[in-house]
Amino acid sequence: MHSDAVHQSQFVHLNGCSTPVLARLMYRADDPFTVSLAFRIDARDWVAWDFSRELLLTGLTEPAGIGDIRLRPDLATDETFLVLELESPDGYAVVELEIADVRRFADATTAIVPPGTEADRLDLDRLIDELTTARP
Repeated sequence: MHSDAVHQSQFVHLNGCSTPVLARLMYRADDPFTVSLAFRIDARDWVAWDFSRELLLTGLTEPAGIGDIRLRPDLATDETFLVLELESPDGYAVVELEIADVRRFADATTAIVPPGTEADRLDLDRLIDELTTARP
C-alpha cells in the first residue's frame, strides 16, 4: 500500500531542559512544499512549526534558513545530531534532533514526492477555495 503521508516521532532535546520532549515530523503529499514539526507540550496539546521541505533537505548537510527556523548541522556537538533553532516573538529555542531519524524522514518524503515535482501535486483550486471561503 502506498501512503501519501509520512509521520515520524522521536524524543528531542531542548536547550535548558534535562528531560527529552516528544516531537513529531509530518509531511503530506497534498501540501508538498511543507514539513511540520510538532512538540508535545502536555497530554493533549502540541505546538507545531511549519516550514519548507527544501529547508529541511538543505539543512541536513549545511546551514540553512535565515528566518524563524534555522537548521545548523555545524552547531551540533556530536555528528549524530542536527541543531534546529526556532525563534518567535515569544522566545527562542534550540532543539537537537537525531540526524539519522531526520534523514529517514526526509528520504521518505522524497520517495512520495521527488524534489522538483512538488508543483505537480499542488491542488491550486483547493488552495484558492480554502483561502477565499469565509469562516466564522
